[in-house]
Amino acid sequence: MSSTVINVKNISKSFVKIRAVRNLSFSVESGLCFGFLGPNGAGKTTVMKMLYAKCIRDKNSESEMDIFGYDPVKNELAIKYLSGVVQQENNLDEELNVIQNLMIYSKFYDIPVNAAKKRIEYLLDFLELSEKAGSKIKELSGGMKRRLVIARALLNNPRLLILDEPTTGLDPQVRHLIWDKIRQLKKQETTVLLTTHYMEEAFQLCDNLLIMHKGQNIMEGRPKELMKESIEKYVLEVFDTEAIGQVQDGMLGDIIRVDHTPGVIRYHCDDIDELKNLAVSNLKAGNYHIRQTNLEDVFLRATGRQLNDKQ
Repeated sequence: MSSTVINVKNISKSFVKIRAVRNLSFSVESGLCFGFLGPNGAGKTTVMKMLYAKCIRDKNSESEMDIFGYDPVKNELAIKYLSGVVQQENNLDEELNVIQNLMIYSKFYDIPVNAAKKRIEYLLDFLELSEKAGSKIKELSGGMKRRLVIARALLNNPRLLILDEPTTGLDPQVRHLIWDKIRQLKKQETTVLLTTHYMEEAFQLCDNLLIMHKGQNIMEGRPKELMKESIEKYVLEVFDTEAIGQVQDGMLGDIIRVDHTPGVIRYHCDDIDELKNLAVSNLKAGNYHIRQTNLEDVFLRATGRQLNDKQ
């Protein structure tokens, strides 16, 4: 039976003239992966920092926030022992080796030396870093450093793992490796809180997803349900600027919806044959692409912007 790990109600955060988070509410159930999807500047990282008390939410009598029943502001230490955090920055000690970095960090959790050594051996094997145990941090690749930071966050065997943009800037092979490890952690009943601006990452990993835009919750639910309920099944993308003008509005009928972004026009429809007929009749081969819709299409329809746009 699931239980609520995180409960957040009506939280906001302002920085001078910028309101980074606006009246946000959500809850996270035990053993699930809950994701925040949105472009850079949407407020995702600010939410994470409020959860582990790196920054303090705005004062509001109606605001509530608890993790395992604890308020992050009043009970930061209690939450620390129950959770692990992977921030966007790797912040490792470059002059020390892999094991030394982990051993030093284990002291923050008061883990006995022998227990720490066993835990580190397990985590290096789990994250496929055993061969680099004696290597200095400056000798590691970006993907290895990221996996090491995840290992560090797992030292205390946390019930909650917070991952802020865990795969940004990594090559696809390393990204998929980290995805696989997150899936394994879920099987071990670790609750995962994830921020990302990669729609594929959100779709692959998240049981529930909150889509953010300008600090607000604009949509929430299971990824497949969000796509099913809010957008058509298929999209015809036209990339050639000259070809775009070849399709006139009068050709679309009532079942095809169109939206425009710089350099691309998209035609949405539940009937793929309608899109094929539209393309074959009006466009040159190679000027277009027909595919199933994805979470970026959902975001585009809800906000008029693309996920890779800065806010």
